[in-house]
Amino acid sequence: MAAVRGLAGIGAGAALWLALAASASGQQSGKASDWQALEAGGAEACFGRVYDKAHLKAHPNQKVQRIFFYRGGDPVSHPNEEPSSGSSYDSYLTTTERGAKKPDWVGAWCRAGVDEDGNPQGIHCGMECDRTLASLRFDTKGRLVVEKLDRYVYLDPSETAELEEEQYEKLALGTDDDGFALERRPAAECKAEFAKVDPIDPALGDPLRLRLKPDQPFCYGRDYTAAHLASNPEQVTKTIRVFRGPSELASYAAAGRDLDNWPNGADIMVSVATRKASGTSMQSYSCDGEGDQWRCVATTKTSDADCGISSREIYLRRGAKGTMMLSNPANGLPLIDLCSAEAAEATASDDRIYRLEPMQPAECGL
Repeated sequence: MAAVRGLAGIGAGAALWLALAASASGQQSGKASDWQALEAGGAEACFGRVYDKAHLKAHPNQKVQRIFFYRGGDPVSHPNEEPSSGSSYDSYLTTTERGAKKPDWVGAWCRAGVDEDGNPQGIHCGMECDRTLASLRFDTKGRLVVEKLDRYVYLDPSETAELEEEQYEKLALGTDDDGFALERRPAAECKAEFAKVDPIDPALGDPLRLRLKPDQPFCYGRDYTAAHLASNPEQVTKTIRVFRGPSELASYAAAGRDLDNWPNGADIMVSVATRKASGTSMQSYSCDGEGDQWRCVATTKTSDADCGISSREIYLRRGAKGTMMLSNPANGLPLIDLCSAEAAEATASDDRIYRLEPMQPAECGL
């Protein structure tokens, strides 16, 4: 199932119920409302339930085996190469269907609900595109009851138009997947459940934006042995260096970049030596964070030929054990003249991916 995860602004309908909720919050008095009970948990709140085999056998139309509701900061996203903008959601739901290998999840905005007369009633959780996730309330045992849960919550409306009805229903929650009574749990338990959605690979360590500092030079590279080149006859790269030196540091500082947006606007240099030419070729790039990688666009031409130099791109990504991965999907490296007809073709597979080791600055001429 494709989880609906976009972080766009609140739609008009969502804004309306937020306004109503805000109005209602001022009317609450006497017995604590469901909303006040939820907020009483502090900055984080976790509720969950795991159904046993006997329960599932007695409810054949219930697909959900595990369900957790978490109120707090984003429990799924990892630090990446993009400047952190934070999530606009304040609440998250994850469910694991029987037989599934990992959970599905969605984010929502939850606020005090109101009845037709504007009086406080339960908790309303809305999603993007003016969709409703569910209604929440507390029962007499202090359990958080999840009701009116949208069976199609994990189906992106923009992707379902072409689905056959049978497939549409297969991807939906079960007809008995509603009215879940969740026990309060430690916040760590919810975080552990959401961590199953996209497990962190410990071998990768910190992303590049944390490893590499805005005011410090770096040098990565690789020298390919004769044995390697003999076993990879289609590879033209003999040596490669990726670095950021004093001139690149000075350029970044002079531009007055906002360090919170690092690495956006960072300049790097790449030098390569190939089987086809003597000496080395040098190319400059300007990088921006994009998802879990740096997207680096060529910024200087290597000849007077006319071409769209900005279409020559490379991508940098963290590798295991402190290495850097460089992707060259469309002849973005100066293995040839970037403005040549040959450069418009797809990169040969043997010069597409590089695993680069950290090197001493002198190895990059710094």
